[in-house]
Order: sequence, then C-alpha cells, then structure tokens
Amino acid sequence: MLTEKLFEKDSYLKEFTATVLACTEAGGEYAIVLDRTAFFCEGGGQYGDGGVLTADGITARVRETVPRQGEIAHLADAPLPVGAQVTGKIDFETRYRNMQNHSGEHVVCGLIHARYGFDNVGFHLGRDYVSLDINGVLTPEELAKIEEDANGVIYANVPITVSFPDEDALAAMEYRSKKELTGEVRIVTIEGYDRCACCAPHVARTGEIGLIKLLNPMHYKGGIRVFMQCGSSALRDYNERQSRIEAISHLLSAKQEDVVAAVERMKNELSEARQTASALRRALVEERLAALTETAGNTLFFETALDVGSLRLLVNGAVEKTGGAVCAFLGSDEAGYSYLMASRRYPMRTAAKAFREALGAKGGGSDEMIQGSVQATRASLCAWANDYFKEETV
Repeated sequence: MLTEKLFEKDSYLKEFTATVLACTEAGGEYAIVLDRTAFFCEGGGQYGDGGVLTADGITARVRETVPRQGEIAHLADAPLPVGAQVTGKIDFETRYRNMQNHSGEHVVCGLIHARYGFDNVGFHLGRDYVSLDINGVLTPEELAKIEEDANGVIYANVPITVSFPDEDALAAMEYRSKKELTGEVRIVTIEGYDRCACCAPHVARTGEIGLIKLLNPMHYKGGIRVFMQCGSSALRDYNERQSRIEAISHLLSAKQEDVVAAVERMKNELSEARQTASALRRALVEERLAALTETAGNTLFFETALDVGSLRLLVNGAVEKTGGAVCAFLGSDEAGYSYLMASRRYPMRTAAKAFREALGAKGGGSDEMIQGSVQATRASLCAWANDYFKEETV
C-alpha cells in the first residue's frame, strides 16, 4: 500500500492521525511506515521533515523522512506497534523555512528561464545552505537584476498554487522540469512568473518568502552555481554577518562603515612589515655567514627568527664553508622543527632515509639537499647528526 502524501495538497498541515503499517529496525533507529503522512519525504533536492509520532503512550522522535519503494519511512528513535493509531506532528518551523527557500528557488529559476532560457539542472536545499546549478553563465550584474526582480515578485504577493493536471492538460501545458515525467504530475504555479513540476511543499503566496538573497556565484560545469537564502534563513544569515562585521569593527577600532578601509590599511601595513622582516632575516643570515669559519667537519644551526626561505639561504651559504654536512633546524622542542640539510660530501637521500628511521622525520629531496619536518628534541637532533655524519660539529 502506497503512503498517502498529505503534504502534497496541504503544505500547512502540522498535525495528523494515521495507522502504523510497518516498523523495522534500521541502523540503530526505526523505519516507521504509515498509511498517510504530512511529513515531506526526501526528494527534489530537499531533505525530509522531522518531528514526532505518538501512539499508545510512546513518543518516537523522527529524525528524517525518506522514500522507500513507494512508501514513506519515518526514521525514528523508538518503535511503534504495527496497527497502532498515531498522532504525527511535524517540525513546522523547519518545514516553513524550507517552504520559503524552495518557493524562492522557483521564483529565481523561473525568472532566469524566462529571461535567458537557462535551466536549473541541480538544486540542493540542505540544513545549512541552498544552492542552484544553472546551465548557463550569468554576469554579476545580470544576477543582481534577477535578485532585484525576484524580490519584486515577493512584494507583488502573487498566489502560488498546486495542481494535478490530467494527461491532455499536461501535454498542452508549458512547464519546467528537470526530467521526463510519467503518471500523475504535481505542478506548482507562481502566477505570471513560473510553472514547474515539483513534489515539495510551498508557501501560498510569494509575500511569505519574505526576502531572496543570492550569494557567492561560482563557475560550475559550464554554467554557474549560486547560493541563496530566503525568508527566515536570510534573516539568520544577515544576523550572523552583522555579528561578524561588529566583531571586526571592534577589533579594528573602526566604525562599521569604515571597516573595508581599515582592513586595506592593515593589509598595507602587514605587507610593509613582512618586507621589513624579510630584509632583517636576510641581514641576519649574512651576519651568521660572515661569522662562520671554514671547517672540514659539519655545521649545525638551531634557529627561531628565520623562516624556511631564509633558512635555505643560510644552508646554501654554509655549504661553501663546510666540508661535511650542514644541518639547519627551525623551531623548538615543543612545536617541532622544520629542517634543511645539505652536503657536497654525503649523499643526502641516504641521510634522509636514516633520519626518518631514527627520529620519524618527514620529507625528502635530492642527493645535495633534503628538507622536511621532525618532532624531536634539540639534544636528540644533535646526537643523531654527530653519530650519523661522524664528524666534528662546530
């Protein structure tokens, strides 16, 4: 017996009664099948409803609702007896947010299709974000105009209706659909703006969508992917962004309207500081190399003020004065070390293998130079270098 889909005809039905047809354990939860349900089941890019089912004093919390061979399975945390009469209550706050977002998607995609002939070929209405995949490219200016006009449709507060046209009426009807459909087809119409085959609940009028905001467009599979927020989701997103702006404003000691200029100023200051630090590191390397005497043995460095680039300059310069190996370590016992080792005498690939086996180092390189990272103490690094290269260390 197929589950009767009450949500297809009444998107606002929050509570209903039904009979339990089946209840089976599945992965630590229970798949409860009813003869009828107001819980929307996963489909059309949208996840299924949650809520509660109550029967015989047992309350089963429904995490999600999914389709299974024509039936609808309510995935719950407790079993309900087969044949029991249940009362179902959906999480309508989440349902309504999804209705706003899904209806908003129809408005946006209807406008894009009418204006540019592009289709929505992918839709994801998730718990955290909504995305639309359009099979054509729109410029930022064109998307901004679509957003403006989509909100105009909201202000017009036009009706959104659901119908199940017969085969002849459907054949004569122009509507959007991602795939060829057979059998009974549910058509969602936004008067004057869109007509689309869709299985999901929608709001009754466009004014209920509240707001449409298009975000972060990106090129995707020859078209674009656009992220979107509508209604209460858009309000939540705006509040989160506002909180971040307030935090940035506080950290920068700048008015909110001045944060872009303040960040630009900080970026320039950081760039200048990096250039100064780079010059100081080069000067330090030159000073270290000038003070270095030639040796037939090895040279070890332990550094904290350099970076990997200046450490390489130090090693390259020290090789000219070192007959054995140059081993340079950047870091600390607590944080670990980055290392560079070079030699014109020892094959460094062989040294890298021995270093990995002895101290669990990571990295590699050529016979002339190796580099990587190691979590070890300064004492153990000195001991390994002294033992492996078997030369006097200076």
